[in-house]
Amino acid sequence: MKVAAVVINLLYFLLLAPFLEGVMRKITARIQSRQGPPLYQPYLDLLKLLGKENLNAAGHPVFRLAPLLALASVLSAIALLPLAGQSSFLAHSSDLMTLIYFLTLGGFSILVGALASGNPFASVGASREMMTIIMLEPVLAMTLILGVVRAGSLGLVSVTEGVSTNRGLSYFLMMAVYLVALQAFVSRQPFDIPEAEVEILEGPYVEYSGPNYALFRYTLNLKRMFYSWLFVAGFLGFMLPGNIILCLVIQTVLILALFVLISVIGATHPRFRMDQALKFYGILLLLALLAVGLGVRGW
Repeated sequence: MKVAAVVINLLYFLLLAPFLEGVMRKITARIQSRQGPPLYQPYLDLLKLLGKENLNAAGHPVFRLAPLLALASVLSAIALLPLAGQSSFLAHSSDLMTLIYFLTLGGFSILVGALASGNPFASVGASREMMTIIMLEPVLAMTLILGVVRAGSLGLVSVTEGVSTNRGLSYFLMMAVYLVALQAFVSRQPFDIPEAEVEILEGPYVEYSGPNYALFRYTLNLKRMFYSWLFVAGFLGFMLPGNIILCLVIQTVLILALFVLISVIGATHPRFRMDQALKFYGILLLLALLAVGLGVRGW
């Protein structure tokens, strides 16, 4: 079962992640009084991109390898996740630090791919992505550290369960911080600053096309689902049953509800400037540190 848990997690994320993008597109269109594409459109887009030619405008091997590394790092992080509160066979050789490493590697891959392209728009997008990672990833780390403080362990199962062990002041404060930061984690308005289609033409991805661009789009979909999963597993984990099938059903419903919320906020708020976003991230980081401090005190 521990081996099957890895396979189930990977299939669950790979199959559901594009559908969640379809949900965001549909809700955004409805809010804007449009019909919108069908829910299965992201699957068709990925298949179409995979059938096109790969253009290597930069002529650099790093430019070619960056999408593969980004997707592989996110899939590696997903493979480590517990299923229905049970660890996989990879748990004995990994912990919280391994998970953070893979997530950071995914963001780093986008940066080096953009910089290797030589496009000025991609460079601007990469610099924005770097500042976002520096300011926002600590909020994710603080969320997981709260689980470490509660559980007294770096194990992924213990950390995710530990966040909601004591639903006191620190729990509700951290949940509010993470819920607000989730909009930035998934790169939706008002925090879609690194891509900013109108300003810098998709930023880090401007020179990518065909299968390489499909890999980046798939990576972004998987990361969006991962951050939503983490909110459900960490803060709402006490609501999930031990039965795998029932757990996946309830988990999917809760993730869908989060994506509805993300879509509504994204469709009704204008994009922040970078300086506005950095101030916002700074406030979130201070509140996350406060929540960890309260957790250490047992509150």
